[in-house]
Amino acid sequence: MENAVHTHQLTKKFGSFIATDAITFDVAQGEIFGFLGANGAGKTTAMRMLCGLLKPSSGEATVAGFDVYRQSEKIKQNIGYMSQRFSLYEDLTVRENIRFYGGIYGLRRADIPVKTDQILRKLGIETVADSLVASLPLGWKQKLAFSVALIHEPKIVFLDEPTGGVDPITRRQFWDLIYEAAHGGTTVFVTTHYMDEAEYCHRVSIMVDGKMKALDTPSGLKTAYNVDSMDAVFQILARGTSTK
Repeated sequence: MENAVHTHQLTKKFGSFIATDAITFDVAQGEIFGFLGANGAGKTTAMRMLCGLLKPSSGEATVAGFDVYRQSEKIKQNIGYMSQRFSLYEDLTVRENIRFYGGIYGLRRADIPVKTDQILRKLGIETVADSLVASLPLGWKQKLAFSVALIHEPKIVFLDEPTGGVDPITRRQFWDLIYEAAHGGTTVFVTTHYMDEAEYCHRVSIMVDGKMKALDTPSGLKTAYNVDSMDAVFQILARGTSTK
C-alpha cells in the first residue's frame, strides 16, 4: 500500500539559513504520526512544504501520491488542514461555516446539507447550529474545525497544535475523533506541544534545529533513551538535558 507521505532528503533554505535539513521519513495510510519539535525546529516549514504551500529547495516528497513540486494543487484537494489558531469564521453560524467549507472543498451542492446534518449530529450540537461560532466554547470550536477539515473525506489531514488552550477532558474527546478518523483510513499528521498527546500517536518524530533527530513509536523512543515518558525523551533531544 502506498504511503500517505513520503520524503527523502527534503530541504528548505532561506538564503544561507537551512530551515529544514534533509529530512527523510514515510507515513503510512491510516497512521497517526506525531511531528514534534521546539519552536523554530523546522516543523512549520516542513508542514507547509507537505501541504503544497512552499516549494522545497531540494529533496523529494509526495503527499497522497502527488509530487510537492509539480502537483501542489492536487495535494491541496486531497488533504484537510486545521491550523493552530481557530480557522472558522466566527461571524458566521455553525451551519453556515459547514456549508461554506463544504463548497470550498468542492462538495456537490446536494451533498452539503447531508454532510452538515451528519456533523451536527456527530458532535451533538444541533441546538446551536444557527448560533454564531463566536458564541461557542473553545473546545466545541476545535472539534467543529476538525470535523470541517474532514468534510471532503481527505486521504490525509494535517493538524497544527489542534488542542492548544483547551481543557484536558476536551483534549481527550478531540483525540477520540482523531482515532475514529484514523480507524476509517484517514492519515493524521499532527504537531503538538503536549507530550502526553505524543503517547497517543502510532509513531513520533522529533525535529531539532531543522534535522530529524528521532523517529519511532513512543514506546520505542522511551526504551531507546531509557526514560518513562515522552516528555523526558523530548527534554533529552530538544533541550539537550537529562532527567537523571
